[in-house]
Amino acid sequence: MTDQKRGILFIVLAAAGFSLMAVFVRLSGKLPVMEKAFFRNIVAALAAWIILRRSGERFHLEKREWLPLFLRSLFGTIGLIANFWAIDRLGIADAAMLNKMSPFFAILMSLFILKETPGRRDILCLITALFGAALVIKPGVGLAQLPALVGLLGGLFAGTAYTYVRKLGKNGVKGPIIVLAFSVFSCAACLPFLIMDFHPMTLRQLLFLLLAGAAATLGQLGITAAYRFAPAKEISVFDYSQVVFAAIFGFFLFGELPDAVSFLGYFLIIGTALYRWRAARSV
Repeated sequence: MTDQKRGILFIVLAAAGFSLMAVFVRLSGKLPVMEKAFFRNIVAALAAWIILRRSGERFHLEKREWLPLFLRSLFGTIGLIANFWAIDRLGIADAAMLNKMSPFFAILMSLFILKETPGRRDILCLITALFGAALVIKPGVGLAQLPALVGLLGGLFAGTAYTYVRKLGKNGVKGPIIVLAFSVFSCAACLPFLIMDFHPMTLRQLLFLLLAGAAATLGQLGITAAYRFAPAKEISVFDYSQVVFAAIFGFFLFGELPDAVSFLGYFLIIGTALYRWRAARSV
């Protein structure tokens, strides 16, 4: 098997992991979002710590890296909470698609964070993807679509966090260190809310939240492995298989079927991602 095929295999595996995370979050039932986020992140923190210990790496950062790591953790936590809030109130496929706006927002945020000026093609792709997101959100129906707007904001904050991940990566900070710092920060941020508004869980709910954390960890490890085997320009478009998985899970487990307008939005966003992928490969 070639490295490119291995990269595709791992990124599809990651997409399945993140889709399962959304399923398990929904199946955990009516619990506060902060409670769900805490238990999801504590599993990821433990996994990252084990990986860091086994690799022999020390948790060491230069002074210049603390602020970007803090901002990555802050924006990532806000994005995660927004995504979980949207998952509880939207179809799983819609929530997944809005979260997948993050690569396009990363183009915008790279202008401010990395001082990278987007080209005309990038700007056109961003505008097209935002129009596709508007079809999923359907702003004309009013406050009924507030969850979709929150889901879109989750994509914005996730894109901002990923831009800081890139900045840290360019400075040589290892992936497990970034994941561990983010997971511990998220747990610490959620803990006060968990203490003030803790809802006792059944064993079934706790199991689903731990499974959500395990699935998210699978997703993070899959993404890390995928980009180790192949560059983004060759495999990134396959990350959108998460929306396909989400639609399948949503239909068979919850009877969800996106409407025609949402499907048109999916077509625009995935089509734009495919266009960027093909353009990157031709360079």
